[in-house]
Amino acid sequence: MRTGIVMTARPGVEDLAVRAEELGFSSFWVYDTPMVNGDPFVSLALCAKATSRIKLGIGVTSPALRSTPAAAAAVSSLNAIAPGRVICGVGTGNTARRTLGMLPTKMAELESFTAALQDLTAGRQTGYREGDRERTIRFLHVGPYVNTADPVEFVVAAFGLKAAAIAGRLGAGVISFGLLAPEAWTAFDATRREAARGAGQPEDADSYVMTSLHVLADGEDRHGDLARDSMGHVAMALLTFAADNPGFAETLEPDEADAVRRLLERRGTTATDPNRHATLYRNYLGRIEPEDRDLVVPSLVDKLGLVGTRAELLDRIAAMEKAGITEIVIQPVVDPEAEMTELAALMS
Repeated sequence: MRTGIVMTARPGVEDLAVRAEELGFSSFWVYDTPMVNGDPFVSLALCAKATSRIKLGIGVTSPALRSTPAAAAAVSSLNAIAPGRVICGVGTGNTARRTLGMLPTKMAELESFTAALQDLTAGRQTGYREGDRERTIRFLHVGPYVNTADPVEFVVAAFGLKAAAIAGRLGAGVISFGLLAPEAWTAFDATRREAARGAGQPEDADSYVMTSLHVLADGEDRHGDLARDSMGHVAMALLTFAADNPGFAETLEPDEADAVRRLLERRGTTATDPNRHATLYRNYLGRIEPEDRDLVVPSLVDKLGLVGTRAELLDRIAAMEKAGITEIVIQPVVDPEAEMTELAALMS
């Protein structure tokens, strides 16, 4: 099982990318959520100049964020700085859109956008439409400007089988956030492979899951403050999504649904307030505040984070690998350098 690191995009993150490369991690990712974090391409360009081996991932961009030409130029410009080291994740913009108070884009748009990016970043032409006007486009500025010779790896953000099928049809991999259940990944892998066969695409593609990891010390409470601090950002992401989507909240366990209710009260908003995004997504994917630890109920710790003893974690990771996950990507939030060192030791 390979391991990678994901961080929020900001100046200075390149120092952590350098350390991740020194520790032998396979990839270093940043999120693409404009109203919450910095620009991912600026951050990854800094990382590209500071490193030489580690792969650099965008986790993930969306047709809701950038036009096809702009996204292709950004990806291919990064590929010019870090040839063959770029992983481009693409999704519906679930979080990025909701931080604007908007809805994600449709699956069909996700598929056409990703296919167009694959064409442009490989130097091929593609269709481009604005309203009723459609033209064929391709890069006119190559050479020192963008790199279309070295391949870009594409992955599709998936929380369900429809997205996994899109990945298969496009010959792309899959990436997901906080989804650790091996049975879900077995279904993803089967769906992606079947779709790839039907589309005449290669079946082999990498699958990534973004989560958190905390190795318990002897006698440490698996639901204590240290564990909650290490994975609270993942739990809060799910609670925030549930607070923003009452239909999803209805599927939660009683203690989780109660945490959603308390989150809404604490943020001074409701699930129907049209401006709820302005408070719900405060500090999104950052280290949780101590006063929010009580929202991270035990069931969320158990389901969403890799928390356990060394032996327990290695067993869980082995089961995830057997289910089709190629790489786990960890976001350290408490003490990033120390957590990266601990993770490297665990996986060595």
